[in-house]
Amino acid sequence: YSCHRCPVCPTSSFRSVHHGGCVSSGTVDITVPLNFWAGKRRTSHEKGHKENVYEPATGRVLCHLEPCGAVDINQAVNAAKSAFGHWSKMSGMERMKIMIEAAHIIESRREEIAEMEVVNNGKSITEARLDVDSGRLCIEYYAGLASTLAGQHVQLPGGSFAYTRREPLGVCVGIGAWNYPFQIASWKSAPALACGNSMVFKPSPVTPVTAVLLAEIYAQAGAPDGLFNVVQGSQETGSLLCHHPDVAKVSFTGSVPTGKKIMEMASRGVKPVTLELGGKSPLLIFQDSDLENAVRGALMANFLSQGQVCSNGTRVFVQRDILSEFVEEVVKRTQSIEIGDPLLETTRMGALVSKPHLEKVLSFVEQAKKEGASVLCGGEPFVPSDPKLKGGYYMTPCVLGDCTDEMTCVKEEIFGPVMSVLSFETEEEVLHRANNTTLGLAAGVFTRDVRRAHRVVEHLKAGSCFINNYNITPVEVPFGGFKMSGIGRENGQVTIEHYSQLKTVFVEMGDVDSLF
Repeated sequence: YSCHRCPVCPTSSFRSVHHGGCVSSGTVDITVPLNFWAGKRRTSHEKGHKENVYEPATGRVLCHLEPCGAVDINQAVNAAKSAFGHWSKMSGMERMKIMIEAAHIIESRREEIAEMEVVNNGKSITEARLDVDSGRLCIEYYAGLASTLAGQHVQLPGGSFAYTRREPLGVCVGIGAWNYPFQIASWKSAPALACGNSMVFKPSPVTPVTAVLLAEIYAQAGAPDGLFNVVQGSQETGSLLCHHPDVAKVSFTGSVPTGKKIMEMASRGVKPVTLELGGKSPLLIFQDSDLENAVRGALMANFLSQGQVCSNGTRVFVQRDILSEFVEEVVKRTQSIEIGDPLLETTRMGALVSKPHLEKVLSFVEQAKKEGASVLCGGEPFVPSDPKLKGGYYMTPCVLGDCTDEMTCVKEEIFGPVMSVLSFETEEEVLHRANNTTLGLAAGVFTRDVRRAHRVVEHLKAGSCFINNYNITPVEVPFGGFKMSGIGRENGQVTIEHYSQLKTVFVEMGDVDSLF
């Protein structure tokens, strides 16, 4: 990586080009390679094409990506194998202490990590802080579970017995997405490490910066060299990881098409996969809802992280009797969202992650208009008043009205700040329409009728459902999807099963009863 140093204080780590000063106190150094294995940052052996990494808020080049090749992947996996030998033999209490120390370091560096996340991703500093908190809490949660991993004793006839052992898998691969770079790295590494595994993590090439901070934090906390490694790159790097014979498991967050390819590659080695893929989630708002909370929920379901959230409830079904009142309030609130510099405290919507992605989202709005949807507000490129931000990737959050189930904006995942509002008459009707999709990541319902709420949730074909709220993801609770939205779960106790394997041991206390 070659990156821009700050001309104000050249010894610092990185200059925010739109502030003209240092993002942090100088401990975040992105002028050295952002690959990390065997306990330190590494330069890639590949001497091929370099790719630009951009700062979404300004459109300026942040650094240059040098992807890892086969030699690099072998070195990273070998480092992880070596660390696994030591880490897997440690007690759960020993692993817990190191993970808790890592969480404490994250807490002490919260602002610094959040600012780097903003610079590389474009989301608001307010949201980035919460993402860092989520990563820290996840590590704390699984640190607590590390010492609870245990098997079962089963008594058999004649004094014989059997027992089970829950054992780690080995070297796990994590492949992250660009919308929650630090949080996803934490969500994947925490259960893996708690179970005694090591990990090689590949961030999105769009947001490569903060995963290496997590690697350094684990090392600082006392993790053995090679326990958590970071390799940078795109599809080729990911393919090398998935096919590597010493990789025991792959966990991926991203799009459905890429998830299918990863599942296919992992299948050649019969490797288990965790897939957290896309969504086109329904949000059902009944006429007896608390309207204020329903509006708040719809905004949270559509505009977090500039709408770049896989679980977003972008199909908002509103019962006809309250449709006009709901739409009026949603449009008013949407138009008042503060857009601009994501490092400012007052900003509530920053920049989309890249110029091509911004253009793609805007094209969905144009397609919706052609298909008969009404643009009730937003859906246009936005240029902040600060001239330093004129090259950034901004748009106004959009609410589409007069939508029907057949429209492209209703059927396909847009992954941007675009809400599609549809009306419905009956519970039976809306359930049929809500479930009429190949995806099933999330769903939500707003109603004061507790019986209806649970009845509706029972029939919604989605892995993560919300009643009278939306897009809350406490680390204690499993998160994942049905259908083509994925396999396995992130967070919660159940994830321990996805990062460990069960061994059964039979113990004979008498003579062998042989047929021969």
